Amino acid sequence: MSSKLEVSFNSPQCGWMSVGFKDGNGEFHTTTAHAPHKDALAELLAILTSLIKGGGERVLPWNRDPEEFDLRFVPGEAGVLFEVYEYPDPDRDAEERELVFSHTGDAADICRAFAETFRRLYEDRDTDDFEFNWHQPFPVAEYERFTAELGSAA
Repeated sequence: MSSKLEVSFNSPQCGWMSVGFKDGNGEFHTTTAHAPHKDALAELLAILTSLIKGGGERVLPWNRDPEEFDLRFVPGEAGVLFEVYEYPDPDRDAEERELVFSHTGDAADICRAFAETFRRLYEDRDTDDFEFNWHQPFPVAEYERFTAELGSAA
């Protein structure tokens, strides 16, 4: 397994958010848009909650405009494989996708890395005017389910 995963989602501005993933083997940073995958944050939290419970493979579509991304989570015997694929356009042709980041680790460790960045977004949501800047509300219910599940798994 690779070293510890670090996840960063910076406070959104004008419908865009900077995201980054880093471990001892590599890193990937980009900006993502709030649309058209408007429920991406809520879906990501649901996927992470599923990982804690031992769920199967899940893929989350995300976008930058014109580029598109898939965040792929694949549980296996060696832990969870987390991959980020980039597509050059909204067609999402698998032949044209590029693996831009990959990390394998324990499901709980991966979820804790995401939990830390979501905790910061949650705590700063009023100060940063999250809803106005992301053009949609913070997914509070999904966040609370995720943190409760992560807490009970510890």
